[in-house]
Amino acid sequence: EIKKRLDYRDITTFTIDPDDAKDFDDAISVRKLSDETWEVGVHIADVSHYVVPHTALDKEAIERSTSVYLPGRVRPMLPERLSNHICSLRPNEEKLCFAVIFHFNAKHKMIEFKIAKTVIKSHRRFTYGEAQQVIETGVGDFATEITKIAEIARAMRKERFEEGAIAFETTEIRFKLDENAKPIEVVIKERKEANMMIEDWMLLANKTVAKYMARLKVNELPLPFVYRIHDTPDPTKLATFRSVAQRFGHNLMLFKDP
Repeated sequence: EIKKRLDYRDITTFTIDPDDAKDFDDAISVRKLSDETWEVGVHIADVSHYVVPHTALDKEAIERSTSVYLPGRVRPMLPERLSNHICSLRPNEEKLCFAVIFHFNAKHKMIEFKIAKTVIKSHRRFTYGEAQQVIETGVGDFATEITKIAEIARAMRKERFEEGAIAFETTEIRFKLDENAKPIEVVIKERKEANMMIEDWMLLANKTVAKYMARLKVNELPLPFVYRIHDTPDPTKLATFRSVAQRFGHNLMLFKDP
């Protein structure tokens, strides 16, 4: 299988996840191609390679629909041996992935991309806190690479907001558990640049794949594809929101469907 894929095992690759993450399903590869160009790859664990359609494993996963996460435990959609071991992008282990590989110029503009199956070997598992420390100090493992992807993510975020994106800031909490898995404390999660950076890269990968698939046609017809979409807003709720926004000096224009 490795021979059929782009080989990224020797290219700097790492994961960045919460402290208590049990499985790692996405990784970032980074390398400098020239003085003007950097390559950043977003690699997602290729679970579909192992979950063959119409097998008992596939049918059970359909029944479960998704993994259900609870404080300190999880009811998995797939067997733990798959989700936490075989498919998890753990350090120093060869793993199969689907990836979107981006090239950026010196102005942090994406100039090209490709979608491919890859094989990787993560060189380091970072927690958000560890990655944040590297961003703030410029010191630590793979400091050059983390600093660069943070810079590009910052530029992408700025451009996205200038184009009208909305930042929905919410407070998240987590539970501290004792040795018997009983909650003993509620802690507010801190959302810093390391968290936002990973969100930016995952969002870019999702948008790129969606746009790419939307352009593909067979016999002039679009290919069926799964998209995450939002339903049309409720007009009554929009009117209420406009009323509230106007009190703060914002005029929200509402348009009816043609």
